Parts: sequence; C-alpha cells; structure tokens
Amino acid sequence: MNSEEYQYHKPVLLTESVDGLNIKPDGVYVDVTFGGGGHSREILKRLGEKGKLFAFDQDEDALQNKIDDPRFILINQNFRFLKRYLRFYNVREVDGVLGDLGVSSHQFNVAERGFSTRFDGELDMRMNKGGEISAYDVVNNYDEKDLRRLFDAYGELKNAGAIAYTIVKARKEVSIKSTEQLKEVLAKFLPAHKSAKILAQIYQAIRIEVNQEMEVLKEMLEQSVEVLKQGGRLSVISYHSLEDRLVKRFMKNGMFEGEPERDIFGRFEVPLKQLGKLIVPGEKEVMENNRARSAKLRVAEKK
Repeated sequence: MNSEEYQYHKPVLLTESVDGLNIKPDGVYVDVTFGGGGHSREILKRLGEKGKLFAFDQDEDALQNKIDDPRFILINQNFRFLKRYLRFYNVREVDGVLGDLGVSSHQFNVAERGFSTRFDGELDMRMNKGGEISAYDVVNNYDEKDLRRLFDAYGELKNAGAIAYTIVKARKEVSIKSTEQLKEVLAKFLPAHKSAKILAQIYQAIRIEVNQEMEVLKEMLEQSVEVLKQGGRLSVISYHSLEDRLVKRFMKNGMFEGEPERDIFGRFEVPLKQLGKLIVPGEKEVMENNRARSAKLRVAEKK
C-alpha cells in the first residue's frame, strides 16, 4: 500500500482480521467497509484468479481508492443493502464477510465533514454525503427528550439531560451551525482534564444518530449470516462498547437482546460459532496508529 492510501485510512488489525476469514483462493468475499481499501487489498493478495471480492462503501470519497482488478467490484452503497446488491450480481452465498466499523481516518481528517473534535467545521457527520439528516438537523431540530435519549444511549453520558437542555436553550437564541459553536454552548460540561473524552462522547452520540449506525450494524450482521456458506467466516472490528456489545451478543446468541429459546434439555441453536478469543492490537500497532487503541476484533464461523 502506498503512502497516499495510508493517508486516507490506515487499516487496523489488518493481518489478524483477514486471517480470520481463512481465505480460500477461489472463494467469494465481501469487505463491507472499503474505505482506503487496505483490507480489500490484503484479501485480493490471498485470492487466486477465480476468487472474487465485493466491497461496499457509502462514502463517495472512497471511490477514489477503487482497485483496478478484474476480481474486484466496489459498490457505492451502505452495507445495510448487503444481500440486495449481492443478489444483483447473482451471488447467493459467500465464503467470508469482513467489517471495519466506525469512521475512517479520512473522514476524521477532513474538517468540513464535521466528524473530528480537532477542527472547526459544519455540523454534518454524514458518512453518506447525500444522506437526508445531518448533525445540524439533530442539534437544531430534535426535541429535548430525543436529544437526552441519544446522549444517554449512544454517548453513555451521565449528564445527558443537562446537555440536551443546554443545547435546546442555546439554539432558541441562534442556530448552532458549527462544531466550534457546539463546543462553546457546552463549554461548562468540558473541564480541561476531560474535555476531549466528553466531547468525543457527544460527537459519537450525534454521529450514530445521523448515520443510524446501530440499526445498520444489526441489519448487516443478520444479512451476513444469511449469505454466508456453512463454514463461512465473519470478521468484525469495532471501536466502541455499543458496537462491540452488538457483535459479541450476535455471535454468541444469534440475537441482540435476551437469550435464545432452549429446548427441554436446555439446549439452543445459534447460527454462528465464535472462534478464538477477543483480539486487540499490540502496543506497536497502537503506537503507530492511534486509531487502533480502542479496536476489538471478533471472528465467528457459520455452523
């Protein structure tokens, strides 16, 4: 991979996540989060001439990284449409699905996308720049109850109610249009020693709402099981506890909440078998790539 591709997005747990797929040279694989193409390139290295790789990315910026390879097809769509687009290409079953969740380094590094706490930019945060709802809409149009809900559920903020109230009060005077304005409005909740962490939680909550990330992740996981062959692998990297919790529960129980039904002997059937233990980056990778510090990789196989 050249330096420009690394600049766009340096892949996390690259070898481990692709190892988890147990690549067959003539297999069919899906990278549901193409981004800078790092994981896709590694998969292609391990495929033979008859292998096939489909990749998804809803962000049109990712199209500039398209790989010129006859075995590769890039689909500019949200991965919630995994099953639909595979069917469009007459693909019913695949040997493996890989997902590297969250925001790409490129999206964080472009100020006008509004993802980063480091820059002043418009309140946007749409992974798909054509999406209907932006961070501006959430901050300026959601009622206090809904803001409190998302700061609590997606930001895991103890003072979610106070933050929601403060935003609603401030926007009555003037619309909150930029990330810097939002910081100023919430300044009293951002003590110097914890401001970066709290602001990241606030941004995360808004971003998850804008992009429907939890709903989309659930749809992708369920569809992955439907399209995987018996013995096919699911390899997923997550970056915060909300994502990881969903992935972990789904791989263990085949559902996101509760427990599966048991028979009279207390046994239950689930579609996946978890493989190995949770994998996290080593110290060297975290030092070289700060984004890796919160990454968690889980791998499962379809029974």
